[in-house]
Amino acid sequence: MILPASIPSPAHGVWHLGPVPIRAYALCIIVGVIVAVWLGERRWVARGGKAGQVTEVATWMVPFGIIGGRIYHVITTPEPYFGSGGRPLHALYIWEGGLGIWGAVALGGVGAWIGCRRRGIPLPPFADAIAPGIAIAQAIGRFGNYFNQELYGRPTGLPWGLQIDPAHRPAGESAATTFQPTFLYESLWDIGVAALVIWADRRFRLGHGRAFALYVAAYTVGRGWIEALRADPAHHLLGLRLNDWVSIVVFLGSVAYLVVSARRRPGRETLGADAAADRPDPGRTPSDEEVPA
Repeated sequence: MILPASIPSPAHGVWHLGPVPIRAYALCIIVGVIVAVWLGERRWVARGGKAGQVTEVATWMVPFGIIGGRIYHVITTPEPYFGSGGRPLHALYIWEGGLGIWGAVALGGVGAWIGCRRRGIPLPPFADAIAPGIAIAQAIGRFGNYFNQELYGRPTGLPWGLQIDPAHRPAGESAATTFQPTFLYESLWDIGVAALVIWADRRFRLGHGRAFALYVAAYTVGRGWIEALRADPAHHLLGLRLNDWVSIVVFLGSVAYLVVSARRRPGRETLGADAAADRPDPGRTPSDEEVPA
């Protein structure tokens, strides 16, 4: 078997359907959201929730998450928009790339809280149900960076090095042609995180937000080492990129929550009347989809 010398970048990240631009970055986000909602619905119903509730809450969660992700990106990378020669209006151009996961999770969580509160759904079990889907959505969304030829790593000669067109290479790297495919590393890591959460949730019957906390903790571990490979400009503090420090703080917070929550509220909670679906006939054997995961 002959391995490829490198991974080629897409020739196009935008296609035109008449006057309408179809952007790969946006498509990746949309597909990721669809998959996350689909998987979240299955897990929520398996926990005893009503079908359709995840979709309803997502109408609040997704817009809040996109806005939060963009705000975080602009705040932590203001130079292209408000620095010398910056273009402030482009801070609104989400389709050009630039969504920070920390802002997306934080403000998306606010949207989820609003949606859950309006529907009478407890937030912790809802977060547990959607956690693996969020990780898979991130895995799919990272391919948007691939199509935009952005957020890649340092130069490398590895067989899976990513080819980057000259127009997208950083200044001073005109000699290098292949770079670390950090989008692929993170995508594979996110899939592993989703599998870990699903397994741990089945094995230990995680409740009270612990499945979500496990997703956050596992993701931050991967983000830490992948961030160290990236070559895009970033603010540094004590030798580490800003996102590394955020990962450390979020990791410690999520692990602390796992420990404290397990001690104070062991086991898995039951859903209230507003969130719970009608109970099936006790004489009927539940299908695999109905078994809580």
